[in-house]
Amino acid sequence: MPKNRGNYYMTTAIAYTSGKPHIGNTYEIVLADSIARFRRQQGYNVFFQTGSDEHGQKIEEKAAAAGVSPKEFVDEVSTEIKRIWDLMNTSYDKFIRTTDEDHEKQVQRIFKKLYDQGDIYKGAYEGLYCTPCESFWTESQLVDGKCPDCGREVKPAKEEAYFFKMSKYADRLIDYINEHPEFIQPVSRKNEMMNNFLLPGLQDLCVSRTSFKWGIPVDFDPKHVVYVWLDALTNYITGIGYNCDGESSDLFKANWPADLHLIGKDIIRFHTIYWPIFLMALDLPLPKQVFGHPWLIQADGKMSKSKGNVIYADDLVDMFGVDAVRYFVLHEMPFENDGVISWELLVERMNSELANTLGNLVNRTISMSNKYFGGVVNKTGVNTDGAVDAEGNSADYDADLKAVVTGTVKKVEDKMATLHVADAITEVFTLFKRCNKYIDETMPWALAKDEAKKERLEEVLYNLVEGITIGANLLKAFMPETTERVLAQLYPDNMEAGLRDFDDLDKFGLRESGLKVTEKPEILFARLDIEEVLAKVEELQAAQKAAAGGVKYPEVEAKEEISIDDFDKIQIRVGEVLKCEPVKKAKKLLCSQIRVGDEVRQIVSGIAQFYKPEEMVGKKVAVITNLKPVKLCGVESQGMILAASDDEGNLSVLTVDKDIIAGSEIK
Repeated sequence: MPKNRGNYYMTTAIAYTSGKPHIGNTYEIVLADSIARFRRQQGYNVFFQTGSDEHGQKIEEKAAAAGVSPKEFVDEVSTEIKRIWDLMNTSYDKFIRTTDEDHEKQVQRIFKKLYDQGDIYKGAYEGLYCTPCESFWTESQLVDGKCPDCGREVKPAKEEAYFFKMSKYADRLIDYINEHPEFIQPVSRKNEMMNNFLLPGLQDLCVSRTSFKWGIPVDFDPKHVVYVWLDALTNYITGIGYNCDGESSDLFKANWPADLHLIGKDIIRFHTIYWPIFLMALDLPLPKQVFGHPWLIQADGKMSKSKGNVIYADDLVDMFGVDAVRYFVLHEMPFENDGVISWELLVERMNSELANTLGNLVNRTISMSNKYFGGVVNKTGVNTDGAVDAEGNSADYDADLKAVVTGTVKKVEDKMATLHVADAITEVFTLFKRCNKYIDETMPWALAKDEAKKERLEEVLYNLVEGITIGANLLKAFMPETTERVLAQLYPDNMEAGLRDFDDLDKFGLRESGLKVTEKPEILFARLDIEEVLAKVEELQAAQKAAAGGVKYPEVEAKEEISIDDFDKIQIRVGEVLKCEPVKKAKKLLCSQIRVGDEVRQIVSGIAQFYKPEEMVGKKVAVITNLKPVKLCGVESQGMILAASDDEGNLSVLTVDKDIIAGSEIK
């Protein structure tokens, strides 16, 4: 048994129950699972919590659209989330739901406690609200007039609400972050939170809503429901038995503060500003680390059901297998920058790394052991004895192989200590590549032709089996099923004999001499034909489009009715684009010179993602001409080009379909 290194409590963000999680959502649970499994290997008593976030206005609206109650809606989606997490072979210890009765009761008690001690007060909120993100924003926080987190439209909202006094704890949090550089990782996330939110000054946070009902009621003022982030964030303590009004559970006492909150970079603000301040108000220690991981981005653009290109974990598993999918999402994600997923890249990694580097190595080693020694692997101690390489230099292949194999253990441990998971997997596969190189160096087929070199051949095969055994153990956190399949072939009579304590992985030569390998090696990963895979992908995408009805109509909230007099205040005219060029230092903006009647106007538009400058020249577009001029990134804009956008992120400027003279009024 490895030495007991103490308790380790880690969490993922709880998945929002708005729909089936795609592979980008699933990446987080697989990443967390690899960390949890590795910590267990090291000897930690790990408690790993995940779950589902089930309240909020967006859920209420989706349930209404589906014709079911919010509870029925979240029950179905939460079940699907848990199914995907289980499919991916994740070893969580608890799956919490924010509709769990004990969680809801504790949230109400926490809210009341914070109110009673003066941290929460009643007021009224007027601001800009993003429904998908459940977030209020000020005008200055918007990006191009839209939500800075998701890029969607925001709308004015005004309602009675309770507020949390964020500014009361802001200086204390700033000091804590400065004194604990490991608290927010990667460092770029810390800098973002400090420079964009904390240092400019925190506004008090709205922590209740009255405009919808699907939430936890404020028990002393039931027309209010608890703001979704106060509800969701507290799962990290309620899930392990925190009691706001009495003695907390032994599980909570043993595990809090959490060692790691693993979350997506898009919700880092909530976890490194709001959550720590809530904990300070509750007089609880802060989590030791919050890690904001990057996103897994689709190579061919934004995932969309109507496009049929959403990638789901279960579809990938059907095509590649669980461990191949785990390998891909873990290996292809950089520490700090976004990773890319595509079907072509999946096939390439499957064929090169899994089928060739690992699968072929195991197959060749077992096949040679059976061919030359009936499957018996003996340790003889006969090494290279002064062998020379092609250039005539001394080459002790055995010593080098053993150094690489045993040295990999420390390298993997160091990478995992800083959550460089992709780099840790690369180290393991470097070990397997070194084993393949060892075969080329020692040439077992040549040794087999010389009876005098029989013992040397036995030692070579023993070294290969031992190297693969250690590598397979190091792979266990990332690809647990593959580890078992490899060891089951190397130790067919007792697979457990191949499982090593972590503290013994840097010891080469622990395999007992004389053990046999399996008589019939299995193919770990079959090579795939890219054309066959893409043909299956076409079928999947066609089915997705059909299920989505081919068209996803945008959800547009109806605005207040206006009179014809109100409409007459807006002047819309036909404008002909004469010239168009990018705005310096602004990736989204184009500056157009537009003829409107006998004048030329300069108009700046956020359309650079959708149109090249040369594509705009010559278009006759609809222009609002009586807007007050504004400056965007230092460039004056004298009007607005009208455009349509949908929920999938597509945008099209409005043009006239006949040769109407520039300057004509649109009525």
